[in-house]
Amino acid sequence: MSGLATIADRDLADRYRPVLQFDRREPYLPVRIGYTVFRAPGQSPSSKFAIAPRGGTTIEYAIYYDWDIGHLYDLEHVWVHVDGSGAVVAVEASAHGRREPMVREAGLPLMDGVRPVLFAEPGKHAHWADPDAMRAEAGERLRLCCDALAGHEAVHRGNFFYEAGAYRVQPQQDRLARLKMQGDRFEPSFEFSTPKGEAPLVPWDDLERFVPQRVAAVMAGLESEVPHLRAIFLDCGDTLVDEGTEIKRPGTDVVLTAELIEGATATLAALRDAGHRLILVADGPRETFSNILVQHGLWDQFDAHVISEDVGALKPSALMFDTALRQAGLTRDDARHVVMVGNNLERDIAGANGVGIGSIFFSWSDRRSRVPAAPLQRPDHVITALSQLPGLLESIELALPPLTQAGQARQEA
Repeated sequence: MSGLATIADRDLADRYRPVLQFDRREPYLPVRIGYTVFRAPGQSPSSKFAIAPRGGTTIEYAIYYDWDIGHLYDLEHVWVHVDGSGAVVAVEASAHGRREPMVREAGLPLMDGVRPVLFAEPGKHAHWADPDAMRAEAGERLRLCCDALAGHEAVHRGNFFYEAGAYRVQPQQDRLARLKMQGDRFEPSFEFSTPKGEAPLVPWDDLERFVPQRVAAVMAGLESEVPHLRAIFLDCGDTLVDEGTEIKRPGTDVVLTAELIEGATATLAALRDAGHRLILVADGPRETFSNILVQHGLWDQFDAHVISEDVGALKPSALMFDTALRQAGLTRDDARHVVMVGNNLERDIAGANGVGIGSIFFSWSDRRSRVPAAPLQRPDHVITALSQLPGLLESIELALPPLTQAGQARQEA
């Protein structure tokens, strides 16, 4: 024991740091590894576990990844127990909230000198001592996690950093994190190797300060890195509101009251919860839309209201759509990352198509034609119920091309 006691913690951590092997297709490698050296029993500063050194000294490694295939933020652990002579006597590692012994031969995993060799689950990073056992026992679960379940938790909240308020999450960041992970879906190969280079090794205190700043920076970068819809333009009449129920002020075109189409409230709430920027783009008097949407509590669901009476033009005029882009903080260069949802082929669909905005036709009412009369009236997508809109928007976002050349290269690979 005395020999190890004279070795600096940093040198001990470097000497015994685990050799991590990853799937050939693994998209997420460690960013930093924090260490804590225990020479007496104590509580782990980075996990829920109490540490009791088995041979006299235990080195705890807290391995931070920006991403797990299911969520942004991942912190895994390895514990290496060393006796007084410097021999490794036991290795434990994290696996889905558990602390598991890493055993393959003679009570230890494979060893590279005094460094334990461990295998990280594809996408999930839980540790195994035997990759064949991993594939046999967890292969189907991991294939599901790396495909259909990718991104299902969005930004991770079940950790002490979030619970302490060290970082906050906006709805859009959740959506973009989910989109990124869905775009990173892969089929595990279960062929493992050690990547070139190793993540920086730092004291746990340094990693503890680093992680919340890192998570905040990664979230802040999502908007410029992940292809997504930057605004949703929505019509009102026969798109959110049933025009057949309108009651107008006598002698005017101002609507005093009207009923919503089934699903309008729930759909707008779902779009807001997903962090979408919503812009009302509607023809008619401003008072009409104020009356109806305030009545149903929907006026404030929109980030901006672009109304023909204010603009001085009716759809399909490009002025309406350019004004809406400007209100959303966008330009024509952003048009492919915007969609217009409306019920009128001549106004909503042709107008959107004319300026390069994606078009979604809500085929709900027979009050207007459902058959395109000209090429510009052909919508990119058609829905028949508002409840279909959130799922369609997600599909559109997943099909958007990468924003950077590096992203394009990853997609083609």
